[in-house]
Amino acid sequence: MTTLPILIHPDPRLKARAAPVAEVTDDLRRLAEDMLQTMYEAPGIGLAAPQVGQMIRLLVMDCVKEEDAAPKPMVLFNPRVVGASEEVRTYEEGCLSIPDQYADVERPAEVDVEWLGLDGETHRDRFDGLWAVCVQHEIDHLDGKLFIDYLKPLKRQMITRKMQKLKRERARA
Repeated sequence: MTTLPILIHPDPRLKARAAPVAEVTDDLRRLAEDMLQTMYEAPGIGLAAPQVGQMIRLLVMDCVKEEDAAPKPMVLFNPRVVGASEEVRTYEEGCLSIPDQYADVERPAEVDVEWLGLDGETHRDRFDGLWAVCVQHEIDHLDGKLFIDYLKPLKRQMITRKMQKLKRERARA
């Protein structure tokens, strides 16, 4: 497995809509494994393919945070929300492509999601709690939307400027 470089905002690929996956292949399964390793090493709970420069509708996530609990990695190709609760929750979100920046985002508390699994078959499940937040955040990535797009313009611009500065500092290093 390979750890992949994570794109940092602003990057035009993070604002582009990802293409659907026609078929789950061995190459895509390897990419999913690399993405899971990258996510765990970051560390994070979710990662979308565009964040590693792959413009396809693929996300990985694992929201198990308890130290003694077994990990529950999930790989979703072409995920889409097919139902959402009217109840909403606010959660402080962060993003591996926007390091060290956090903000409250309001989203549906529960969502029904349909996707292709590693087996190439269609799956459907209801997500709630942190899992619901994460899957919605990652699906947003596939649509070219970042969590900061939910913020007021001034806060969004401030975070973007911080990320531009971070990228300049990393380029010099």
